[in-house]
Amino acid sequence: MVASGKIVAALAIASTLTCKAAVRPPLATVDYVDLERFMGDWYVIANIPTWIERRAYNAVESYRLDSSGAIATTFTFRDGGFDGVERRYTPKGFVRDHRSNARWGMQFVWPVEGDYRIIYLNEDYTQTVIGRQKRDYVWVMARTPEIPDEDYLHLIRVISEAGYDVTRLAPVPQRWHDVSGAEAESSDHDNPTL
Repeated sequence: MVASGKIVAALAIASTLTCKAAVRPPLATVDYVDLERFMGDWYVIANIPTWIERRAYNAVESYRLDSSGAIATTFTFRDGGFDGVERRYTPKGFVRDHRSNARWGMQFVWPVEGDYRIIYLNEDYTQTVIGRQKRDYVWVMARTPEIPDEDYLHLIRVISEAGYDVTRLAPVPQRWHDVSGAEAESSDHDNPTL
């Protein structure tokens, strides 16, 4: 675990980067997303949550290309605790920038689409950051329910450099049983401000 002091220092640096400019440029996306590789399950590691997600535990976003080329999405989580009621939402994603495949419209209710931008994706497609032009919500996701602290700090920097107020970033609790039946619980990354 990273010491609490290092996290506080990282957040302080990131917050000063966030406050540099009042006018924000367009939120840059990654150059290209191989949609086939991007499909599958993503654990939500941290976010600036929407009202739906504020009490989410074990949040997972799953993507599948459907026959029309749209992205069938399933977002599930436990409400209020690991034993909470399971919530399930099934929005549909539509690629809006076919050159990069990194800007989508996410539709929960027709005809309204939410902005969805893949602003970070590592080379092996195991960690990603999803943002919005308004910089009101952001999601850190991974193929596993936890990531190393160094990776988490790197993703905080990515989010800060994109113009977000990272003091609003909150870890999403994850606890899953491994093959042996033992529980594996994710780190909260010692973030005292969350």
